[in-house]
Amino acid sequence: MIEELLPESVVAVEAHADDPLWDAPLYPEEAALVVRAVAKRRREFAAVRGCARRAMEKLGVPPQAVISGERGAPRWPAGLVGSMTHCDGYCAAALVRATDLVSLGIDAEPHGPLPEGVGPSVFLPAELARLERLAERWPDVHWDRLLFSAKESVYKAWFPLTRKWLDFSEADITLHPHADGAPHGTLSAELLVPGPLVAGRPLQVFEGRWTVRDGVVASSVVIPHVPAPAPGA
Repeated sequence: MIEELLPESVVAVEAHADDPLWDAPLYPEEAALVVRAVAKRRREFAAVRGCARRAMEKLGVPPQAVISGERGAPRWPAGLVGSMTHCDGYCAAALVRATDLVSLGIDAEPHGPLPEGVGPSVFLPAELARLERLAERWPDVHWDRLLFSAKESVYKAWFPLTRKWLDFSEADITLHPHADGAPHGTLSAELLVPGPLVAGRPLQVFEGRWTVRDGVVASSVVIPHVPAPAPGA
């Protein structure tokens, strides 16, 4: 599922609830990070790192520990960039050589509504208005959860480039359903704060993709080395 949202240069590995990766062994330095965590958290932590190590192998990189750095961001082997995500019964990791992409972010969430009151507290008024219109046309999709996922993907792509926090209110995201009416499409995120420098110029719009399948909503954002020109440029 995640692989379909990413360029061919990206290696994505995912695991569902019945995959042996949910019992993947941890390196000692990884195990130390979850020594006090509940069993569910430890299994998710192990499974997503198992996915990451398989992705490393597919890229010809020796598998190694993935520990958390600043603000919990994963530390990748030199020469790689990537992202990880996990939710109930699903996890995925996506890695790519740094020569192919500047940054990327992926996120998966259970396909269900956000808890009551969460949307109005974290989404912009313009985003809420767009969600209402989407829900009127495609009521079977939990658009609030999908937008939440997109916000997470934007942040995961943003942080490695800036080492700064990005609040949900600092990116205005539009979800674009595919013309065929199927539950998949693209997304665009307009940054409301100064964007990171990419190829020597500020990047103010992040682009990505999304899908809904098998009880999961998933999103991705990729940052190429040469961003597409802004409209009218």
